Amino acid sequence: MNSAQVDAYLRRLGVAHPAWPTIDVLRELHLRHLQTVPFENLSIHLGEEIVLEEKRLLDKVLGTGRGGFCYELNGAFAALLTALGFDVTLLAGRVYGEEGRLGIPYDHMALRVRTVDAGAWLADIGFGAHSYYPLAFEERGEQADPGGVFRIVEAGPDAAGARGGAPGAQATGAADLDVSRDGRPEYRLEVRPRVLGDFAVGAWWHRTSPTSHFVRSLVCSRVTEEGGRVTLSGRRLTETAADGRRQERELTTDGEVLTVYRDRFGIELTSVPVVRTA
Repeated sequence: MNSAQVDAYLRRLGVAHPAWPTIDVLRELHLRHLQTVPFENLSIHLGEEIVLEEKRLLDKVLGTGRGGFCYELNGAFAALLTALGFDVTLLAGRVYGEEGRLGIPYDHMALRVRTVDAGAWLADIGFGAHSYYPLAFEERGEQADPGGVFRIVEAGPDAAGARGGAPGAQATGAADLDVSRDGRPEYRLEVRPRVLGDFAVGAWWHRTSPTSHFVRSLVCSRVTEEGGRVTLSGRRLTETAADGRRQERELTTDGEVLTVYRDRFGIELTSVPVVRTA
């Protein structure tokens, strides 16, 4: 990632170039990313290719003003953080679904980020509704955040083998970690370092499998500057205030949908994305 790309990324986030890779800087970048770069799966329904290469991810986030889903958002964020001097490790996770079942290997990507002044942090701007700020990676108690109350706990030394973890998950001898929000587990995280290409199969599955929720639905969402959230799911616009109050309405025309994409998410489209049907 070159200096011009770093400057462009920081301009999009509305953040000045930091002097040092500190926890305060990481917190600011994390929140501003959630506020300015939407979590969205529009490429799947617009027939756009998704390629997990740093240049392609940066072209999407910087060149077209778009967002993406976990692999794209956390992949691009990792490139920015690394360029700013943070020590970044890509981690693979499996998302908890119905009845507590874990998803596929490489179901999710998150980041372990080390700062110069405060140790290691779990940064994740690609899970949709999640923590607004990074979570202390080594902390095992509750961590209060505007997005909820989070905990990171060890899943146990037999977690990968007994519960279907990815091959090699225990190669380091360290247990997987369960990340929960408000008492409900969200995903199981491996601590073994990964590289961007490792997630290609997971990304392919999520954009092609008829059982993938990304294939079955449309979503575009971001945190608002007031601490709430705005989400467009197909034609349903949901606005949630910081205190939890919600307003929903159905958009009736293509023009309304395209205007919301432009004005609320900064995404310029020429046609309305539609969920593909078999």
